[in-house]
Amino acid sequence: MALILNEEQKMLKDSANEFLAANAPVEQFRTLRDNNYEAFDADLWPAIVEMGWTALTIPEEYNGLDFGYVGLGQVLEEMGRNLTKAPLLSSIALGGTALVNSTNAGLKSSWIPEIMNGTKRLAFATDEKNYFDPTAIETTAVTTAEGYSINGTKKMVIDGAGADAYVVVAKTDEGESALFLVDAANKGITIQTDVLLDAGTYASLSFEQVNIANDQRISEPGKGKSLLNLVNNTGAICLSAEMMGMIHAAFEQTVAYLQERTQFGKRIGSYQALQHRAAKMFCEIELCKSVVITALKGLDKQAENLDELASLAKAKLGETIKVVSNEAMQMHGGIGVTDDVNIGFYFKRARVAQRLFGDYNYHLDRYASLKQY
Repeated sequence: MALILNEEQKMLKDSANEFLAANAPVEQFRTLRDNNYEAFDADLWPAIVEMGWTALTIPEEYNGLDFGYVGLGQVLEEMGRNLTKAPLLSSIALGGTALVNSTNAGLKSSWIPEIMNGTKRLAFATDEKNYFDPTAIETTAVTTAEGYSINGTKKMVIDGAGADAYVVVAKTDEGESALFLVDAANKGITIQTDVLLDAGTYASLSFEQVNIANDQRISEPGKGKSLLNLVNNTGAICLSAEMMGMIHAAFEQTVAYLQERTQFGKRIGSYQALQHRAAKMFCEIELCKSVVITALKGLDKQAENLDELASLAKAKLGETIKVVSNEAMQMHGGIGVTDDVNIGFYFKRARVAQRLFGDYNYHLDRYASLKQY
């Protein structure tokens, strides 16, 4: 497996870099934060759709580009570099993956074109604890005469407050974790918007006797666990790609600061101790590149060891983003914790991204178990 991008993927990455630098730089993130923590710029989302990014992983039969997750990963990396706020991860990488891999033809034909065209947005509702545990599902989907009645609570739903529908993970009467599409307009849904350390908007959802039809079930009987695992792996890998962009930006800004900040009459970048620390970060970042692209290619090829690739990517990126963000903050010194520079945004976003879809400890343990260590 070649760990490089082909010409088309490079062009996509370059175009994403140019577009986001012009239309969604870090200054926009600051503006959204200061404007009562807006979820994203309403004018940016149609432009993202127009760029074709929402169609990258959608099959051609639904008029998608079928470009693959390697392509989507390049876009997410550039979004991470700019701290761009947009529901591409939640609606396409998570919700879109659940629908594309479903056997429910009716749901696919009605919803996939909608999310691809940006007229509808999905959010993935799975977490119920204060930590990631895909086996800890207590939300129930009880069979009724018309379909299912869903009861339970969900936490840390990415872009949940503004979603048109939710991909909800719930236990059926048979005790199987299954995926259901629940319209946000259904009666019995209570939404609480949460703003976390990274200034991102998440949601806590409560479902009380929320009735849905039989044809709103995404996963077929007996296939819920495997589909849930695929969506979680996709989330871990795509988030790793976004973290890759954050790591690059934090490192580049730190190196630039080392080259301009003077102390005791010398630029601090001339001190060998700081050079060694920067060199160590550079080496770790290069390793991360290989890990992320391998995982993205694994998604495209439906690799048999996708569980291993996902956990390796999330564990390695989680470890590295902590090291780089810590070093970036220390090398900036006191100004790093102020609002005068952007490095603090990456530091805070790193803390939340580390925990989404499993932190370093979770994925290291999972990887070790898969490898029978």
